[in-house]
Amino acid sequence: MTKHVLVLGGDGIGPEVTAAAEAVLRTLDERHGLAIAFEHALVGGACFDATGQFITDDTMRRAKAADAVLFGSEGGPKWDSLELTGPPEARSGLTRLRRELELFANLRPIRPFDAMLSHSTLKPEVVKGVDFIIVRELCSGIYFGEPRGIERKSDGLLHGFDTQDYSEPEIERIAHAAFALARSRRKKLTSVDKANVMESGILWRRTVTRIGERHYPEVRLDHLYVDNAAMQIIRDPRQFDVIVTDNLFGDILSDGSAMITGSLGMLPSAALGAPREDGRRPGLYEPVHGSAPDIAGKGLANPLGAILSAALLLTHGLGRPDLAGLVEKAVGRALDDGVCTPDLGGRAGTSQVTAAVIEALGQI
Repeated sequence: MTKHVLVLGGDGIGPEVTAAAEAVLRTLDERHGLAIAFEHALVGGACFDATGQFITDDTMRRAKAADAVLFGSEGGPKWDSLELTGPPEARSGLTRLRRELELFANLRPIRPFDAMLSHSTLKPEVVKGVDFIIVRELCSGIYFGEPRGIERKSDGLLHGFDTQDYSEPEIERIAHAAFALARSRRKKLTSVDKANVMESGILWRRTVTRIGERHYPEVRLDHLYVDNAAMQIIRDPRQFDVIVTDNLFGDILSDGSAMITGSLGMLPSAALGAPREDGRRPGLYEPVHGSAPDIAGKGLANPLGAILSAALLLTHGLGRPDLAGLVEKAVGRALDDGVCTPDLGGRAGTSQVTAAVIEALGQI
């Protein structure tokens, strides 16, 4: 049965790194008969320039029908200064995809490759053996809460305000996703909140605790305030297995944790929704890095975050964790051979790194 993958390269280096990930998937398709059909469409600033929208209704329709979406990056200086109104999903193709596909569970694995230990900002003995996943709630929280805006109040001053809002069901579904993942790993879950000062944090902690006690007694649960969690990730990252947290805190903690791996360009992610009646689970797979317009078109972009995102696509979108493991091994072999881009201290370009990974796939 044919699997449909929609490729949305987006802006900056996005098209370059998604092309690399697609090349790896095509190689596996040829060798293992995955029967993948690729489609392509515009998103982000490139789409705005062409259509006046950051993603079109037609592309949204195709994304909803696809088995998986492979996403590159969105945005850049050209569009950052646009004064746009409306909800967040009207100002970002990626945000609309997450919202309308209900991709509420964002998985961000943090696992440094041995060849990259010296490139981390932490000591090699601190980061060696680190293997944890941040599960970030992706469809609610302060990025979507109402009311929000910039208004001139009665004091005559402009006030900017946002609302952190979580319902009990929204917390329940991300808690279930995180507990199930922890149960499949080392059976330890750390929930991160700010329950000492935020009402939403109190509800978050109560709800996650209840879900754990009722449904996942075999998983050890502990709680950390977000400031302590940030410190602990730097102090002793090996203590973590699965971390679950809200939209804002997950955004911050995962980008900071990327430095454990040596470069933001190494970090993949998967944004997953609930399984549908037909058994398919909607998912969007993207490297965590941004559009990096300063190196776009120069062939210097690190494609490994996108290639590792393709490995997550294989696991969660196509049901082939065995092939995902091959991709991870191939990436490790390319790094062991010293084939890496300038952000990792190497001299190879995007195409050379991609070719090295594909060559390694043939040797595993």
